[in-house]
Amino acid sequence: MTSAAASPRRPRRPSWAGRNYSLLTAAAVVTNLGSNGSLIAAAFAVLDAGGDGGDVGLVAAARTLPLVLFLLIGGAVADRLPRHRVMVAANALNCLSQAAFATLVLAGEPQLWQMMLLTALGGTGQAFFSPAAEGMLMSTVDGEQAGRAFAVFRMAMQGAALGGAALGGAMVAAIGPGWVLAVDAAAFAVAGALRSFLDVSHIPPREPGGGMLADLRDGWREFAGRPWLWGIVLQFSVANAVVAAAESVYGPLVARDHLGGAGPWGLALGCFGAGTVAGALLMTRWKPRRLLFVGTLCVFPLALPSAALAVPVSAGVLCAVMFLTGLTVEVFGVSWMTALHQEIPEDKLSRVSAYDWFGSVALVPLASALAGPAELAFGRTAALWGCAVLVVVVTAAVLCVSDVRNLTRRTKHVAQGAPDAANGSADAERPVGGLG
Repeated sequence: MTSAAASPRRPRRPSWAGRNYSLLTAAAVVTNLGSNGSLIAAAFAVLDAGGDGGDVGLVAAARTLPLVLFLLIGGAVADRLPRHRVMVAANALNCLSQAAFATLVLAGEPQLWQMMLLTALGGTGQAFFSPAAEGMLMSTVDGEQAGRAFAVFRMAMQGAALGGAALGGAMVAAIGPGWVLAVDAAAFAVAGALRSFLDVSHIPPREPGGGMLADLRDGWREFAGRPWLWGIVLQFSVANAVVAAAESVYGPLVARDHLGGAGPWGLALGCFGAGTVAGALLMTRWKPRRLLFVGTLCVFPLALPSAALAVPVSAGVLCAVMFLTGLTVEVFGVSWMTALHQEIPEDKLSRVSAYDWFGSVALVPLASALAGPAELAFGRTAALWGCAVLVVVVTAAVLCVSDVRNLTRRTKHVAQGAPDAANGSADAERPVGGLG
């Protein structure tokens, strides 16, 4: 008894998984479980109300447009105010908009404009939430264990997204889309409550600034002064746009005509989600020294799904391709977050994250809108090959940026200075034992 009492108590969680990190991870799991099911529920709510595919697209666009419009403002606000308060306010807005959406659906026949308005409110909340959440997460972990922490966080988030989509689809079929939307509203309420307990005492208070426009200009200078940063954001502006067009427009059509319908396509998307979980698990152990070089090489497989749909391959081969793509893209995701964490000053994390998010989603609505005309002009097969080629071209182009090839992992978080801090330190860094 004496020896047992004298022995040190084994910690229940790793040293890098502190209170804030655990709260953020738990809240992300809750919201991803609800949100991924609600995406399916919203589409079926539109269809059940008598809408068609075009109406589903309008509701989806209503969410994306305010996301693009307000992201930069959201980033500036998140660096000016306590980030956890911005996150909680955004969760409250999402909770109220989803609750109203659920009430309309359960009460009868919602009008298209009502669904678009409520979905737009949800997109507005996301525009303020995302930069604040990314900045909060990055300020929560230390430099040496950042990569592992981000990998575990993303693994939990991707696993919840995968489970939420599967559970949401089953619930829509069993109890209807209105109740799934209500569950998502409750999930936002729970997540907001968890995030209200975040401790921000470790974040130094912001010095008085020159206003919102000055903050945006400051964030732009931080963004534009780093070639590796704006180069990769430009790369993903194109890559995300063409991949979104291929998956949202061409994928279901190929599945209908060649793969046997929605079932195989849903399975393929599920395999992509499983691949992202596997990739995050891999990154809890693998810590590549040349972060962005390895991560960018892992973006090339993002061209494979479009090429597979262009052939088209069998459903089994497509599932394997999607799994591999999800795995490799997640390697990039963790590497990217780690690079941002070590290179961007803490007080500018949310603004830089906002420019990253803005570049990543800005072209998605345009590409989705042009997917149909491109198919009519060039044919579906040629359009899909074009998507694959564009991914390869922009990924190869960003490898021409020397900072992308040479940026290396650091053992400590030292990014508090000028934008060119990364350039002089690459050769001095060593890999440690142990990223949108």
